[in-house]
Amino acid sequence: MSDSLVIIPTYNEKENVVKMLETVMALEPLLDVLIVDDGSPDGTADLVKSVASKFNGRIFILERKGKQGLGTAYIAGFKWALKKDYAYIFEMDCDFSHNPQDLIRLREECVRGADVVVGSRNVKGGGVVNWPLDRRIISRGASIYVNLVLWLGVSDGTAGFVAYKRDVLDAIDLDSVEFIGYAFQIEMKLRAKRKGFKIVEVPIIFRDRVLGTSKMSLDIFNEAFFGVLKMKIRLKNGR
Repeated sequence: MSDSLVIIPTYNEKENVVKMLETVMALEPLLDVLIVDDGSPDGTADLVKSVASKFNGRIFILERKGKQGLGTAYIAGFKWALKKDYAYIFEMDCDFSHNPQDLIRLREECVRGADVVVGSRNVKGGGVVNWPLDRRIISRGASIYVNLVLWLGVSDGTAGFVAYKRDVLDAIDLDSVEFIGYAFQIEMKLRAKRKGFKIVEVPIIFRDRVLGTSKMSLDIFNEAFFGVLKMKIRLKNGR
């Protein structure tokens, strides 16, 4: 068993999941993978199981019934990882918008002393590919908004390509995490910061998905926008 686990939530990712798993399995040092699948009707889970049989217990799957949200998928994965005593726990997308090769750089930063490592689009050397101008503006505006309201101190607060040392996840009350969409990503970083953990950003190039369907929705956007205000109120109330 590796000391590192990559958690990848899936819903209808048959076009990407096999290639993603094979790519991660080829990395050095070795990383294990946990797929958290929310009952994909396209057969994603069956594809994961077929690939897992080739890699000697390094690929695992949690199957859940129905779409329960990104945040709850990660919480389930975090709890599973803590029970298995992984030292480094990663979260990333299945659609290759996050480059699996960058997992190694995130891990190296953890080994060097960071507690949370964020794959950032907004620091020098980072960026996005295949995004229209309006989406770039919305994304950058969201990060500015998060920092203005919460003083998070992370230039890419909604980033979903993140590495955690297990001590961080042990210290956070995972059952009390409130949000399930992009606000989940903000909330986790805020909770880590308030616990005094060191957050480091490393530049990544984010590429829009080529295959499959985006899971972005207006509800997810609204949760992030209003969720930040809820977090601010919670901070003012000392919670």
